Amino acid sequence: MNSKTDLWIDSRREEIISALQKLITFKSVSCRSDVPGEPFGPECKKALTHTLSLCKDMGFAPVDMDGYIGYADYGKGEETLGILTHLDVVPEGDGWTKAGPYEGRVIDGWMVGRGTLDDKGPAIASVYALAAVKEAGYEFRRNVRLIFGCDEETGMGCLTHYMEHERIPDIAFSPDAEYPLVNSEKNIYHAKFACEYPSAITFKAGTVVNAVPGSAEAFVPCAIETVQAAINGKDGLEAKAAENGTVITATGSAAHASTPECGKNAIQMMIALLCELPLPEADLSALSAIKAAYGMEYNGESVGLDKSDESGRLTLNLGLMDWNDKGYALSIDIRAPISVLEDEISEKLAASLPMAKLEDVSFSHGHYVPEDSELVSGLLKVYRERTGDMSAPKRIGGGTYARHFDTAVAFGIEREYRENRLHMVDEALNMDDFIEDVKIMADAIVELACVK
Repeated sequence: MNSKTDLWIDSRREEIISALQKLITFKSVSCRSDVPGEPFGPECKKALTHTLSLCKDMGFAPVDMDGYIGYADYGKGEETLGILTHLDVVPEGDGWTKAGPYEGRVIDGWMVGRGTLDDKGPAIASVYALAAVKEAGYEFRRNVRLIFGCDEETGMGCLTHYMEHERIPDIAFSPDAEYPLVNSEKNIYHAKFACEYPSAITFKAGTVVNAVPGSAEAFVPCAIETVQAAINGKDGLEAKAAENGTVITATGSAAHASTPECGKNAIQMMIALLCELPLPEADLSALSAIKAAYGMEYNGESVGLDKSDESGRLTLNLGLMDWNDKGYALSIDIRAPISVLEDEISEKLAASLPMAKLEDVSFSHGHYVPEDSELVSGLLKVYRERTGDMSAPKRIGGGTYARHFDTAVAFGIEREYRENRLHMVDEALNMDDFIEDVKIMADAIVELACVK
């Protein structure tokens, strides 16, 4: 704990909260754009410009890397400590009950809004943490670089651009996961099944592959009475008569793809119901194959992928469905133990749906940094001294920026004792926690980048 930085942070509590509220107002969902300087859309560009302007006001040296990503430097020394956050967010989804997703309203001590936890809260915390250390008068032995990405949620093209044009920090952390810290991340595998044939149904679900879809809608050429008989009181399923058939909605619950057990997958719900209807043989065959392979499972049991090692157990999420008169496209997200590699996953998946083609495969290798390294031991030290929590480092299925650097880990900001609505509606951040995050991050900067 550091009284000098704590006092500065406490004196600016309302300013820090207001800064986050402003950043939340940008609907910075990454989207591809051909406009120069806005590769991920105008809202991501606005969020980046705003954040770099705030850094300039704090006395840092900001750089906008063509709208892909930006950074701000302060300090001195041949080595650099990087703090990696991102300003893009997943789509807001439907059903927000406490406040609008881009209002940043504070209710009973919690700020509600898309990005409060992931990752705009940490981005603002990093700015004010570095400012607190600067104003406290510490001498720096490393340069500190605050890095702000704009495409973390949909491919990390921002970080690719950074690595192609800038030097990688010598050590780094990304406040985009859990406390005390995460020094092990699973492999991440994405792919799409494409099956072409004349179909009589339509079926759409999901917004991004790395989230459990909370809702799905399908049209079937069946009388509503037939559909209602199949539903027969099943939770989350409703039918409405339509011309030449019935529209069905499935309502599950969204969650991050790395923790599918925390949600209820609407794609799987819908497939289970559709298999009970008198559909054309080709449709039933396609649906039954998916149900047999994936059912309501989320560990890949039926396809032979239920694997575990020291990095954790494999998880599998059906993230996107687009089914029309020409067939279907089903996108899948897998978080695999470090020992389970791309070829094994592809082989098992291809065998699970032989009538479909497996395509658009991407694979990101997992990541591990030893506990006795300067980075991990230093971050654990400051976290434990401030909180008294002696928990061991964690292993996650989520993918952070840290996996792309040799010496980087994820450090906060989620807490086990708080409800986590990451990638869900009503995402929120406790304001007392938020101010503590700023203080913890300031402690980390002093520990890793300053002369003590």
